[in-house]
Amino acid sequence: MVEDARSLAAVLVEGLGDQGMAVDVAYDGLEAAAKLDLNTYDVVVLDRDLPGIHGDTLCQMITERDDRVMVLMLTAAGAPGDRVSGLTLGADDYLAKPFHFPELVLRIRSLARRRPAARARVLRAAGLELDPLRRTATRDGNRLDLSVKEFALLEALLRATPAFLSTEDLLEQVWDEHADPFTNTVTVTIGRLRRKLGNPPIITTTPGVGYRIG
Repeated sequence: MVEDARSLAAVLVEGLGDQGMAVDVAYDGLEAAAKLDLNTYDVVVLDRDLPGIHGDTLCQMITERDDRVMVLMLTAAGAPGDRVSGLTLGADDYLAKPFHFPELVLRIRSLARRRPAARARVLRAAGLELDPLRRTATRDGNRLDLSVKEFALLEALLRATPAFLSTEDLLEQVWDEHADPFTNTVTVTIGRLRRKLGNPPIITTTPGVGYRIG
């Protein structure tokens, strides 16, 4: 989330977090560029009129990267000409302020599915089936009642299958940049998820390596 209006950014980060998204925030273009160099993101929600590096310039920088990130411009410039110019710069979607929050959520999820490296919309492995768009998860056809973080954790593990994800990987993908690397929140959430998934156990733990499905 690249937004210089801190109050709006705080509301959006909290709201998207409640939808199970791990969100980092930058308040200017320079900070955003630095974070894009350090971290891997699926979607950048980008304001246009930014200090440091203008949003238009940042959008062009993003589209020239090898690790393509989807860009949703979220801006007060909502005239048809503004939309055309934003999309011409390489933005994948454009949403004018004011906006309807559920629409923003759906647009972000749609862009994440369209990202070149993204996998199929419905994730399946070991009898599990998870649909991120509909927010449903089942095991052997039985509906799973998961919290937001449990759902996001299971989604991350399924997307990585058959590879392992370390605790650090999960903190980055499911929580955010401010997560304490020494916290036991991953272990606790994995434990709750295992109980809800039932038997036989399907989350494998390898000390020093991480977690995986299977």
